[in-house]
Amino acid sequence: MEELKLTKEWDKVFPKSEQVEHSKATFRNRYGITLACDVYKPKNASGKLAAIAVSGPFGAVKEQSSGLYAQELAKRGFLTIAFDPSFTGESGGLPRYVASPDINTEDFSAAVDFLSCREDVDAEKIGILGICGWGGMALNAAAMDTRIKATVASTMYDMTRVNAKGYFDAADSEEARFETKKALNEQRTVDYRSGNYELAGGVVDPLPDDAPFFVKDYYDYYKTKRGYHVRSLNSNNGWNKTSSLSFMNMPILTYSNEIRSAVLLIHGEKAHSCYFSKDAYAAMTKDSKYAANKQLLLIPNAVHTDLYDRLDVIPFDKIEAFFKANF
Repeated sequence: MEELKLTKEWDKVFPKSEQVEHSKATFRNRYGITLACDVYKPKNASGKLAAIAVSGPFGAVKEQSSGLYAQELAKRGFLTIAFDPSFTGESGGLPRYVASPDINTEDFSAAVDFLSCREDVDAEKIGILGICGWGGMALNAAAMDTRIKATVASTMYDMTRVNAKGYFDAADSEEARFETKKALNEQRTVDYRSGNYELAGGVVDPLPDDAPFFVKDYYDYYKTKRGYHVRSLNSNNGWNKTSSLSFMNMPILTYSNEIRSAVLLIHGEKAHSCYFSKDAYAAMTKDSKYAANKQLLLIPNAVHTDLYDRLDVIPFDKIEAFFKANF
């Protein structure tokens, strides 16, 4: 495996819990990329534990929301990992800051590989949890990986849909897609000629007065003390501009209707992104033999980033009960 440089000190945006043992580890995905993760284990735990792999949001790192979720769930008795997806954070892979619907789905299955082979994990009790764009990746992994017993998608984005069709499908036309693809392919030529991948920029900074609410919502998390992290793409210079290309051409939720394992979708009722979860739930359950173990939970008055880190909003009791009931 690629040798990664892992930070030794605690550099999360949330405080360390004394109820949990924390360590760092690495594992490799099917494409040979070495991924970095934080392992959270209940203190004084013994035997084989149920385990959960956590990642997201899209453009975040494991020191942000995913680590918070992983630590909170470890306090409730699970062995958890929060991992950086390929090409981001402390994980390996070149070029840096590129996203892929295929590779990032694979990252979840690679996390299941890693957990399945640990002596302190019950391989028959493994779940995954994806936040924001990694909620969509988690559902895609659940449709493919039969080892996954339960999946939670929190404040989910379908990154393939939003890239191909725009927000609320406002750019869902052949002409709009053509113009976007034309610009991105021209960018490929520029990048190849220069030998560098131009970055799209993270969350806009300074924040314009007339910015839409959801942009202000992201700014409040990624650009302030609340959630800023030096390795976070959204907190800094963002993804490679050309990352959007593969998302436009490869819809990730094609077989979500065939997911047999349990799924819980959680979304803020007032989030701009709530339609992703509502539509994913409808597609997942329509005329499905497996609808009985699918749930959609809407959180009253919550917006998108409330489910990133608001401990008074994120329904951890519900998440705990869901995993325990379906393992």
